[in-house]
Amino acid sequence: MIGNMHNRLSGFAAVASICLAGFTSTQQTPSPATPRVQKEVQMTMHATGPFEVKLAPQTEKDADQSLGRMTIDKKFHGDLEATSAGQMLTGMTNTKGSAGYVAIEKVTGTLKGKTGSFILQHNATMTRGTPMLNIIVVPDSGTGELTGLTGKMNIIIAPDGKHSYDFEYTLP
Repeated sequence: MIGNMHNRLSGFAAVASICLAGFTSTQQTPSPATPRVQKEVQMTMHATGPFEVKLAPQTEKDADQSLGRMTIDKKFHGDLEATSAGQMLTGMTNTKGSAGYVAIEKVTGTLKGKTGSFILQHNATMTRGTPMLNIIVVPDSGTGELTGLTGKMNIIIAPDGKHSYDFEYTLP
């Protein structure tokens, strides 16, 4: 069951679709007495590299097998040299290829030379084999030189089972 669950969960990341929700506001023309504030232009950057992941089931033997809980331990390499630890909750269905998971993980290390930590939030579903994955940086979770970090991460799983990431981010 766990091997099957891991195989199903690995499928979520195979074709990931990631997006950050944006907020819009109505712009008003400032009155002559209102000072104009220059917005800092932030450039979107990319970080890529491989990572290893270990998932350890935490579900009790007699628990409902459609629900699961796992710990996550990762080691990131490349532009992000870091480790992470987190928790994952899973929901399996009786329909082949349909399931879901949510997870939170804290990443600690160095992102292109900047040291600190941040939290990633995962939300994923698979509908009869079609995956949808959304991984974002939790707002205001960056610390140290990563304070103000925003971004979204894509997970890529190669045919040989090796994992890599593509992290699109901004820093002030």
